[in-house]
Amino acid sequence: MAFQKWLQKNANRLMLASAILIGFGFLGKYVFANELAWNLTMLIASILGGLPIGIHAYQALKFKQISIDLLVTIAVVGAIFIREFEESAIVTFLFTFGTYLEKRTLEKTRSSIKELSQMAPTRALFADGREIDIDKVKVGDMLLIKTGSQVPVDGRVYGGSAFINEAAITGESREIEKNSGEQVFSGSILVNGSLYVTAEKVGEDTTFGKIIELVEEAQDTKSPAEKFIDRFAKYYTPVVLLIAILTWLVSQNLELAITILVLGCPGALVIGAPVSNVAAIGNGAKNGLLIKGGEVMDTFSRIDTLLFDKTGTLTKGETEVVLVKEFGEISENLLTKISTIESQSNHPLATAIVRFIGSGATKGKIEELDVIKGQGIIADDLLIGNEKLLTAHKILLTDSQKQSLREVEEKGMSIVLVAKAGQLKLIYGIADEIRPEVKKALTALRRNGMKKMVMLTGDNEVTARNVAKELGIDEVHANLLPEDKARIVSEFKSSGHKLAFIGDGINDSPSLALADIGIAMGSGTDIAIETSDVVLMKSSFAELVQAYGLANNTVRNMRQNIGLAIAVVIFLLVSLILGGTGFVPNFVNMGTGMFIHEASILVVILNGMRLISYKNKKIN
Repeated sequence: MAFQKWLQKNANRLMLASAILIGFGFLGKYVFANELAWNLTMLIASILGGLPIGIHAYQALKFKQISIDLLVTIAVVGAIFIREFEESAIVTFLFTFGTYLEKRTLEKTRSSIKELSQMAPTRALFADGREIDIDKVKVGDMLLIKTGSQVPVDGRVYGGSAFINEAAITGESREIEKNSGEQVFSGSILVNGSLYVTAEKVGEDTTFGKIIELVEEAQDTKSPAEKFIDRFAKYYTPVVLLIAILTWLVSQNLELAITILVLGCPGALVIGAPVSNVAAIGNGAKNGLLIKGGEVMDTFSRIDTLLFDKTGTLTKGETEVVLVKEFGEISENLLTKISTIESQSNHPLATAIVRFIGSGATKGKIEELDVIKGQGIIADDLLIGNEKLLTAHKILLTDSQKQSLREVEEKGMSIVLVAKAGQLKLIYGIADEIRPEVKKALTALRRNGMKKMVMLTGDNEVTARNVAKELGIDEVHANLLPEDKARIVSEFKSSGHKLAFIGDGINDSPSLALADIGIAMGSGTDIAIETSDVVLMKSSFAELVQAYGLANNTVRNMRQNIGLAIAVVIFLLVSLILGGTGFVPNFVNMGTGMFIHEASILVVILNGMRLISYKNKKIN
């Protein structure tokens, strides 16, 4: 047992030592004409490379599984027996190198559950200011939440007023004002103000707790599909062994039987899938894609439905002024005063206006501001706020101004009105801006074969449908909590769709884990990135188009490699067996067989390496 652990721990070092010895062997034979050095280095390389393979074959046999490791082990032992040390050394190196490449590409960072649990609230404050461990909070307890604190429970506000950032829970892009009677969710961040909350759900029953539970369940039930080579080996290994045994029984030619085992060891098949995957993953890294393994490539190529989160995925995840309507002359002095007034507010809409006008326009500080709760701000003869503020001050809108206001509202935007001296001057339409490349990318995905696109969002129905209409998305589900998104993902899967989910927040983690392929934006949370199978490191939809095209081409390339490898093995075995019968020319022996064997490996490698320069032309 200790020896097996040592072999597993040092498998890469043994592979490297085997490669160095093979190099020294060729140097000894072809430079120094030293046959002893050639045989000795190749024999030692065979043993070093073959030990881990033999151990894996033995472990598989203990569970009554005939793996391809068994065939390689028998072939290596046979080659050593007939003193074909070169063949045994190269076969073991190719096999161990292929295994190494596959493991490297399939490594996944699955520490998200632990990290997610660590992000959950750990402390809370009673309404009288006493601190308590979160595990001791009970339903009905009255709690105080201060600025900068995490909401520790799902509950209802009974006092105070504050802006809450719920982006990590609902995906809502805006900081939302919370007042008495409104609900708050565990895991949200209180940005400004303070709240008194009555606990309604605590611990694992909270929204945040359910997110953790959903991620755990989804990751536990998500098993990778059986690799093609393992399935193939169930039939291939016994068939080759049977052919070798029958050949020996019929011909009494042990060397021929062992040669069948040697030539039947499919080096090109072993290296074919990993070289395609590694080349494709290298391409992805060069183009801002993190693709977590060859199985992901295969599954992604069969995706027919894309499910998108909206906030931070289809949109930038930040409120921006996206539309301005002006009435009459707008002076620089007016814009400066607007920026100065809004800079004194911490409201997300005010911040967006300051960014739009430019922070450089802000001058000084206006002392006399009248903040009207739920309406806006008054400074001298300037009113900045919503329609209620203007109505309260008897500022009437013309028919054309009313029409302009309705047009902005119908687009699902938040609205800020600016009036001066009793006249409406500006309408600001503020929204979470759509990423500029998204529409073009979605069109390219359809051209690549994507059949259905669906939006799942915690945002409101009007905003969601306007975004979907602009982007040509087929179906919209709005006002969703994380468990709602996960439920819809499960429903799509059960209806037979092969789907990918694309998101960026903690709230997306359960859906990312449940989907056949989870795709995270690189600008998203660490949890979303770790839970996903594909990460768009630049958070660009052009990367998504590249990833989908790359997956399709990788699978096609892999099938070409596997097909070539199988064809070469069949050709060598048939030619070897029938060569002496007169049915086919007798030209395959250990030498020519080795040449064809190695040539096929080279062809497979070169074919796989084509993926390094792949670029999806449908992106443009």
